[in-house]
Amino acid sequence: MSSLIIGIIIALAIILPQAIKITKEYERGVIFRLGRYVDTKGPGLFFIIPVIDKMVGVDLRIVTQDVPSQDIITRDNVPVKVDAVVYYKMTDPQKATIDVENYRKATSQISQTSLRGVIGASELDELLAERRKLNDKLHEVIDEATDPWGIKVTGVEIKHVEIPKSMQRSIAKQAEAERVKRGKIILAEGEFLAAKKLKEAGEVLDAEPIILRYLETLSDASKEPNTSILFPMEMLRMFDKNK
Repeated sequence: MSSLIIGIIIALAIILPQAIKITKEYERGVIFRLGRYVDTKGPGLFFIIPVIDKMVGVDLRIVTQDVPSQDIITRDNVPVKVDAVVYYKMTDPQKATIDVENYRKATSQISQTSLRGVIGASELDELLAERRKLNDKLHEVIDEATDPWGIKVTGVEIKHVEIPKSMQRSIAKQAEAERVKRGKIILAEGEFLAAKKLKEAGEVLDAEPIILRYLETLSDASKEPNTSILFPMEMLRMFDKNK
């Protein structure tokens, strides 16, 4: 009898650790019984049938996964290197365990192909100036592809865009030309408004607008130290004409 009791105690000592399972708040246990899915348990303490049941533990926390740098040709034929980061989490442990062999690897691969597809369909200006729009597009594409696996993408961010040095110089020249263009437009608009105001003032004062503009220029010039002002005779005649 004592040998039987000892045998039972030894058997329990071996079996109970295999039967008792504990998962953390962010974990779940996917239970298979003789190879068939039966339940998802946790968090906390629960029991399984040793030998007959097998548990696969899964993590429900958000995963931060880097997307390696990809060599891509944009729609306007510019070679670029682009990398990104994807944030996702498991929402259905059963699907993530049964429907895909390795959900982390699968998500990484679909993120790389999606990055190449979205950037390849975009122009360089869009990639540089509309990063948020491309992030949203990538989010939509990757989330749609991983949804059947029980994976929810919470965010996608393009991190770095590397373009050829020759293209960098071209972009710098283009930006400088754009600044010069905008400066000329602003100056022209200012001259137009000034001329309009001088015309209105001339109508009120019964004077030629050019005289008022000349006087304005003289006023600005007189503020500079050691400045000599030459007053042309033609301007005197215009003043005499307007008396």
